[in-house]
Amino acid sequence: MNRQRSDPLAIGRVIGDVVDPFVRTTSLRVVYGTKDVTNGCEFKPSQVVHQPRVEVGGNDLRTFYTLVMVDPDAPSPSDPSIREYLHWYQQYLSTGSISKGMVIDIPGTTGPTFGQEIWPYESPNPNSGIHRFVFVLFQQLGRQTVYTPGWRQNFNTRDFAELYNLGSPVAAVYFNCQRESGSGGRRMYH
Repeated sequence: MNRQRSDPLAIGRVIGDVVDPFVRTTSLRVVYGTKDVTNGCEFKPSQVVHQPRVEVGGNDLRTFYTLVMVDPDAPSPSDPSIREYLHWYQQYLSTGSISKGMVIDIPGTTGPTFGQEIWPYESPNPNSGIHRFVFVLFQQLGRQTVYTPGWRQNFNTRDFAELYNLGSPVAAVYFNCQRESGSGGRRMYH
């Protein structure tokens, strides 16, 4: 249990609010511009306007992944009534094609440019409080086994994973964001 208390995803309440405890088995790198997303780091909305570059580890192009990006603090951390808000969903395909939307079918050792975007990236722009933006990566049972959710508001990462037999996440990372003029807030954890 001591490991759980020192896990930045647990400290930031990502484990609990978005996902259950899991063991990371795949590397996930998310980069906005030249800045890597590390658990609990701070970004301003102006830094996250464009979708990030994502690199997925793994050792096999026949293994496919689904990536979701959610805001569990929407519309505000004190009243997250539309928790979780789906900002991005992508499947990664080995064909190298990408269309606009959530990302699924990502082959191992690649990034979302090799995927199929199902929900277009919607840049974070929180109006109230400090929001956590969480990237959760799942390994799919096979290609084209996950389909588009019909909504962004009140998306539920756990229910989505259960519906498509995705099991536990294989990786996750999150950052904090508040309105451009905001200051202070959650502490950074690495």
